[in-house]
Amino acid sequence: MRDIVVVRDVAYPREMVWEALTDGRQLAAWLMPNDFRPEVGHRFTFTTKPAPGFDGVVRCVVLDLRAPDRLVFTWKGGALDTVVSFDLADTAAGTRITLTHAGFAGASNLLPRVVLGFGWKSLLSLSLIHI
Repeated sequence: MRDIVVVRDVAYPREMVWEALTDGRQLAAWLMPNDFRPEVGHRFTFTTKPAPGFDGVVRCVVLDLRAPDRLVFTWKGGALDTVVSFDLADTAAGTRITLTHAGFAGASNLLPRVVLGFGWKSLLSLSLIHI
């Protein structure tokens, strides 16, 4: 099992990055349409284009929420049953974002892991930091 880990430093204060992660409208602007609410136990979905073996819906539950430091939620879609976490830390120039997408088990999750790995790297480099 190999986790996706992406670390990015952005030139924005941690509170601004936290808002981009936990405000449903901002989250939709850089990730996907959703019905997210920042509440532990909240069940929500992300929606995107369907693909073979995937109906286009990622089903999630908020597992941990510690403003403005940590957000953790499940990520279930198609054959995936994984967990995504965002950890934020102050840096001299702004905020360090550490994203971990964990739980990729078995050969059937190899392709989704690769695709999501590229996706997360792109999103954290291009989309999130331009909100």
